[in-house]
Amino acid sequence: MVRLGSRTRQKAMIHVLRQLAGSRRGATAVEYGLIVAVIVITMVAALQGLAGTTTGMWNNVSDKVQSAH
Repeated sequence: MVRLGSRTRQKAMIHVLRQLAGSRRGATAVEYGLIVAVIVITMVAALQGLAGTTTGMWNNVSDKVQSAH
């Protein structure tokens, strides 16, 4: 595998982004990227709510076990 310097990688990435920006495929890729970003943001928000509920449930279990002793 050939290792590229950070400058070379940066130039290569800019080149690819410019090619995508100038083509119809690029527009489609951006649209799909935005859709994925919205899905990920929604998942993170849902998981945060679930985490709070789960933490509350386990705290309740812990309290019940401690009070049983």
